[in-house]
Amino acid sequence: MTTIIDIKTLYESNYLQWLEETIKCLKNRQLADVDYENLIEELEDLAKKEKRRVRSLLEQIIRHLLLSQYWDLEKPRNANHWAAEIISFRNQLNEDLSANLRNHLEENLSIIYSNALDYVRAKTNLTNLPELCLYTLEQILDKNWLP
Repeated sequence: MTTIIDIKTLYESNYLQWLEETIKCLKNRQLADVDYENLIEELEDLAKKEKRRVRSLLEQIIRHLLLSQYWDLEKPRNANHWAAEIISFRNQLNEDLSANLRNHLEENLSIIYSNALDYVRAKTNLTNLPELCLYTLEQILDKNWLP
């Protein structure tokens, strides 16, 4: 059995083994041996990464919706590509979107939209883009919806 000191040492020297030992301790209910400090830090980092991942996917969808809706000059050449990208990002996002992550996206939709808007403006030099998001989260995630 690994002691808490050994597990804490493992965290710095052999992350994978630390992870395996931590899982083993949790499965065996050896809670006194769990390296709580590092485990909490890892779980917090995991939550941040998941939030970043779904925000990034949502931003990609919004970028492509804006390009498709407003960049008329490039539409004949790129419409199919943009539509395919929207499908791909929606599929990835909808695949494992939990209620908590959905709420996170809803709460941050205006910030995510603003970031997408900055990108599209820089890419296209368009001046007719709406300042506020005209799409609802439900529309953005709906695989059959396009503006």
